[in-house]
Amino acid sequence: MKKFIHPDFLLTTETARSLYHEWAEPLPIIDYHCHLPPAEIAGDRRWKDLAEAWLGADHYKWRVMRTDGVDERLVTGDAPGYEKFLAFACAMPHALRNPMYHWCHLELARYFGIDDVLLSGDTAREIWDRAQSVIDQPDFSARSLVTRSNVEALCTTDDPVDSLEFHAALAADSSFKTKVLPAWRPDKGFAVGDAVAWNAWTDRLSAAADIDVRDLDSFLDALRRRHDFFASRGCRVSDYGLGPVLAEPCTEAQMRSIFAKVRGGTSATAEEEAMFRSRLLLLCGEMDAASDWTWQLHFNALRNNCSRIFRSVGPDAGVDSIGDWPVAAPLARILDALDSRDALPRTILYSLNPRDNELLVAMAGNFQRGPVPGRIQVGSAWWFNDQMDGMKRQIEAVSQLGLLHRFVGMLTDSRSFLSYTRHEYFRRILCEMLGRDVAEGRLPDDIPLLGSLVRAVCHDNAASYFGF
Repeated sequence: MKKFIHPDFLLTTETARSLYHEWAEPLPIIDYHCHLPPAEIAGDRRWKDLAEAWLGADHYKWRVMRTDGVDERLVTGDAPGYEKFLAFACAMPHALRNPMYHWCHLELARYFGIDDVLLSGDTAREIWDRAQSVIDQPDFSARSLVTRSNVEALCTTDDPVDSLEFHAALAADSSFKTKVLPAWRPDKGFAVGDAVAWNAWTDRLSAAADIDVRDLDSFLDALRRRHDFFASRGCRVSDYGLGPVLAEPCTEAQMRSIFAKVRGGTSATAEEEAMFRSRLLLLCGEMDAASDWTWQLHFNALRNNCSRIFRSVGPDAGVDSIGDWPVAAPLARILDALDSRDALPRTILYSLNPRDNELLVAMAGNFQRGPVPGRIQVGSAWWFNDQMDGMKRQIEAVSQLGLLHRFVGMLTDSRSFLSYTRHEYFRRILCEMLGRDVAEGRLPDDIPLLGSLVRAVCHDNAASYFGF
């Protein structure tokens, strides 16, 4: 049988092969949004086996297993590692045309040198043993995987109360060349619908900022102090997980009243929380603009849908899905409110709902402003959309309604150190699309012209846009 993962995987034209191998493949990776734990990078984590390295925090794989009828004990429970891996391997032949089939075989090939056998129940033991011989090597660790993946810079996802001690340790370690930078993610500060959890977090914010948070002014002062601290540690990007896009009117007096109510121990109503979230988002946007950060807005994720799994496993367990809240009108109000007072940061918009691709590109065009090219971006295909069709649809929308040449490219959005093949996957898909356009007469057969686009999208745009 011909190798499934081979040098020209997904590349069906000579132009595509030239663009990928000569232009895209050698470029380093800028992973401007991921969920890798900085403590594991600083500590150079190692893994005991393939189940721990591959299945331990990957809810994409958990969803495949559950859909294939695998018992939860073999997914997130206390089953031995090999039993979990075997269950996943048995599910893999049923995942044909699911992106997991491509991702897994790319990861096996790139990180374990296994490209001559397909993953299945029949091959599970062989792959487990061969992978173990790689995992046992001294150079199989968190830092070596990042280095091997040619990652130039990566941004983790960090709460304002985090100490950033591991980022400081990595910045001081000249032996590790990849820049590991924090990203500001203040979602817990918005969640006034749960007074107990919000007050516990606000107490932590108070301690981290060394400010007694008693009222709205001291709360905002504490956020600004932590914002400045993040900036001092190299932070250049923020990130907000919004769920629905909210732009509800909220006066300063109303915000103060809601704050006092929740700080006093009473949860905000749904209407009050929407108002508080809306105004706080604008205030955070102003902070980000003042610090010259890039503002990332993630929305239309409907989280923790299955209460059974949420109770037993917790968040990020693979029971989130695509939301369908209105986007256009509230997003326009948010962007215009900041733009009208010259406080709109560089912005990247992500919707988990693929119906919003064209909407977002059209919206971004309303608020572009020089001298930054592509100041308002539509982010790469995210989460449920970072598969072949989703990437193509996002690229098509940006191409048709915006400027693909200014797109800042792919990210991993992953907790796994083995996910950097997603950049390879994106680059192959991009080059194949361009090569197909040339073959069908939609683009000129000009490799330097097309190559400059590939280089810009895969690396150079991100390098200049974020200012790392």
